[in-house]
Amino acid sequence: MDRKGHKRLVAMASERRASDLTEEKEDVHRNPTEVKMSQIVLPCHANHCGELSVGQLLKWMDSTACLSAERHAGCSCVTASVDDIHFEHTIGVGQVVNITAKVNRAFTSSMEVGIVARCEDLFSDRQWKVCRAFATFVARRTEAGKVQLKQVIPHTQEEQMEYSLAAERRRMRLIHAEIINDLLSSSSTQAAGECLEFDDAMPAERTRVESVELVLPPHANHQVSTFGGQIMAWMENVATIAASRLCNSHPTLRTIDMFHFRGPSHIGDRLVLKAIVNNAFKKSMEVGVCAEAYQGGEPLRHINSAFMTFEVLGSDKKPRTLPRIRPEPVDGKRRYQEAIARKKIRLDRKYIISCKHTEVPLSVPWDPSNQMYLSYNNASALKMMAARNNWVLSSEKKKVSLFTLEENQMLCFKVETHVDVPAEQVFLLLSDLRRRQEWDRHYNDPYLIALRSVTLPTHPPTEDFTRGEVLCAGFVIEEESNHVAKITYYNQATPGVLPYISNDIAGLSSSFYSTFLSCSQFLEKNKDNLSSDSPSAL
Repeated sequence: MDRKGHKRLVAMASERRASDLTEEKEDVHRNPTEVKMSQIVLPCHANHCGELSVGQLLKWMDSTACLSAERHAGCSCVTASVDDIHFEHTIGVGQVVNITAKVNRAFTSSMEVGIVARCEDLFSDRQWKVCRAFATFVARRTEAGKVQLKQVIPHTQEEQMEYSLAAERRRMRLIHAEIINDLLSSSSTQAAGECLEFDDAMPAERTRVESVELVLPPHANHQVSTFGGQIMAWMENVATIAASRLCNSHPTLRTIDMFHFRGPSHIGDRLVLKAIVNNAFKKSMEVGVCAEAYQGGEPLRHINSAFMTFEVLGSDKKPRTLPRIRPEPVDGKRRYQEAIARKKIRLDRKYIISCKHTEVPLSVPWDPSNQMYLSYNNASALKMMAARNNWVLSSEKKKVSLFTLEENQMLCFKVETHVDVPAEQVFLLLSDLRRRQEWDRHYNDPYLIALRSVTLPTHPPTEDFTRGEVLCAGFVIEEESNHVAKITYYNQATPGVLPYISNDIAGLSSSFYSTFLSCSQFLEKNKDNLSSDSPSAL
């Protein structure tokens, strides 16, 4: 081959390689709502310890999330609420903060934006997660009227999972206040909230802080409204001062509870910020913060309230024991008791929802106050199981397919079939646990057996029996057409359950298939005569 021919072949190979790279880049999906922000931490962003101020971090997170929301909505958006934020690590001067935000799901005029903040050390090339948050943004009205948001179309497995879980998180936000009120009204909380008198306790009044901020143009966004992140930063500042007055030291902010913005603030507003320590537990304290606004002689407008949990770290970086607090009469005692209720819910959420599955005990103690979070946990775990794409077909009989998945010493299986019954009717029939005995002979007592293992006072663990835990179980019902639904039953269990189902998994028994066929027959038999008192979707 001559030199020219060789050059032509090399050029053609290079063109093909460039084309392949272009196609590979096109295959990599980039969420159209994703926005990234990177900031290097300078001394002006840091506190006395040389660490990034949480208030500054909140401002950056809010700005990034707002840009993501507006990219999806195509119009101006405002922060409506922010879910619990737990700060896992601090960030030092000279390190880089990388913030990513993207819209998980859009509803009518609101949307959930997921935010992840990571720290990058430029010298060691290491990165680690600092915190994760979910914020709700609302699209502002335009001249044409109320905005109807377009739906988010998930493309990846992760996006599909977050899209599905966003609906569960929204349901929790809507009933958050109810859970607090129910817990406060319970006798156990009232008994636990009795204020004990201690001679060395510090009066809560000494921790009270009040500060006024004038909203100037640098504090506002392009809509001439005060940045939600700026308000959060001011609130964090007064809360830190209140916490410092109790411990006579520099506290570290660990969590911010879920909060809602009650109304907007604008340039020219005087923002009144008030903070006080509501309760001091052994190694943490809760500080309540309120933000109100006014202009001229008008009455105060309630903008926001938040509850922040602080710790004081010793030289060993472990939380120190805190002084006791003595609440003021009436309102102080109310706040004292409410802080106990919020701590209970905070622990439930962290215990059941926030922790990794490997950190959560297999059997979770059931309590009326954590029932909602158990429900969320099971629904989210079920959706995450359904989103996995590495299921292995184990066997198939009479249009019933059995799939298995093994990971982390846990066995998951799913059973799948199709029935000529509309999906809505399938849901109504299968969610009525009173009728499950009609098709499942293994389901002996629908009033005691849960779809996720919990510890009941009436059925404590005993040494004579090997305890098996169902970590997650339930049905996923998908509409194939107006008259056909696909039913998939998922189950994730500990090794203690394996001896009871090993024959089915190995294909040596037809118990699963007969139960599922019986379920199909039950659905088709009852699709036209649903009882009026059947449960409906929440």
